Order: sequence, then C-alpha cells, then structure tokens
Amino acid sequence: MPLEDPGARVTGESRPVQESGSLSYAIFQLARAHRGYAARLLRDLGLHPGQELLLMRLLERDGQTQSELLAAVGLDHSTVSKSLRRMQEAGLLTRQPAEHDRRAVRVWLTGQGRAIRGDLEEMWAELERASVGGLDAETVERFIATSAVIRQAIVDRDRPASEQ
Repeated sequence: MPLEDPGARVTGESRPVQESGSLSYAIFQLARAHRGYAARLLRDLGLHPGQELLLMRLLERDGQTQSELLAAVGLDHSTVSKSLRRMQEAGLLTRQPAEHDRRAVRVWLTGQGRAIRGDLEEMWAELERASVGGLDAETVERFIATSAVIRQAIVDRDRPASEQ
C-alpha cells in the first residue's frame, strides 16, 4: 500500500492555485521577467534597480529635494536614501542642504551623472526592443492602455473609501 503524499491536496482539486488568478499570475510573471532583464542591463551600467528612476528624474530637473524624488519614484524612504548614498559614493550626484530649509536636502547630478544619460537612454531602448518583441504598434498601445486601467483599479482598491 503506497504512503499518502503529505503535499497532496486535501480538497481533491487538481488545478494549480495560480489559476484562481490567471491574469494576476501573468502580470507577476511578466513583471519578474522584465525586472530581471532590466536589472541585468542596469548592472552593465554599474547601477542597481531603482537608481535609473532617480537619475531620470534628476535629468529632467536637477536639484530636486530628496522628498520630491521620493514622491516622484514611488519607492520607500530607506530605499531612496540608500540608493542616493550609493550613487553619491559612485560620483553620480551630490547632496546639499537646501537654502530655504536646512533640514531638506537637494540632490544634484555631477558631470559623471549627467554623462550617463546616453547610456541610460540606450538601456531603456534595449529594454523596449526586448519587451515589444514581435508585437505591432496597435497591440503595444492596447497593452499600455490596458495596463493603465489595471494599475488604476489596484490603486483605487488600495485607497480608503473616503478618498474614492
């Protein structure tokens, strides 16, 4: 008589758990693959994931406060602080107390930080080429629109009812 597998389903169901959220699982798989490839491309530039977002914000408008950067990129405070420290140590930026409020810290790109723009643009272009694959322009536009709707639905769901 075979021994019972302790990992066998008690309910007798044979479908994988992820099938109860197939869209969410597909999004998870996509995000994981995309992030992994992006991380590899960033490593080639000497950057960690998330640092490119900070650089892009500073390339748009240099001298932002650390709080402005925090709000713009949607990362938590400790991640932004750690990233900025690493980027400062790498010579990409400097941080200085703001003139109007010594508690606020302004972040400025160095020449080396500004010089990475071309490499960063090429990295994003390569990520885009890999992401688009063989999709036509209409499919890409529909995907972007659909993902915006999904994102907003999640954001709205996460908000207290009083704010909706």
